[in-house]
Amino acid sequence: MADAVVKAGTKPDGITPSQTAGPYFAYALTPAGRYAIADLATNDLVTDDAVGERITIAGRVIDGDGELVTDAMLEIWQADGEGRLPGADPALSNARFKGFGRCECDAEGRFSFRTVKPGRVPGPNGAMQAPHLDVGVFARGILRRLFTRIYFEGEAGNESDPILKLVPAERRSTVIARRAGADLYKLDIRLQGENETVFFEA
Repeated sequence: MADAVVKAGTKPDGITPSQTAGPYFAYALTPAGRYAIADLATNDLVTDDAVGERITIAGRVIDGDGELVTDAMLEIWQADGEGRLPGADPALSNARFKGFGRCECDAEGRFSFRTVKPGRVPGPNGAMQAPHLDVGVFARGILRRLFTRIYFEGEAGNESDPILKLVPAERRSTVIARRAGADLYKLDIRLQGENETVFFEA
């Protein structure tokens, strides 16, 4: 909020400079203390009624200088293993799987989500999309939340996905998580620089 009032008949001295994202309503945005992220969402989306293969997605957030971003926060939204979006399908009206998670990066810039591998969902013009997570990235110096996606290595639907096809072939690896274990996928998010993650307009 401005701490000065422009008097009638006068002109402001200039354009108000841009600032980083915020201010925020604190609920569920602070790691400890009175309000906690876990009150609203956690990085563990799995519930006993969640349909789909249990997986973990892990990675780091890296800035344009190659430094780890230790104060970033990621949000994900997704369908369940059968491609059903919570809240959009009456069959899921009583399910506890919410398809939404939130994770802060740790002191080494790492994030992880435990969830279920999503199924395919309809996209533009009814074309089926490959399994993916929608991702929002918040961090210092970012004026507006960044949006990206996480796809999965080896999915047959990747080749025909209508959104992934918009990404130049040489840059698609920046949004495709690689399998790193029986139930582990890894993908780093690079905010700028070499191998910058592809971000989308929302």
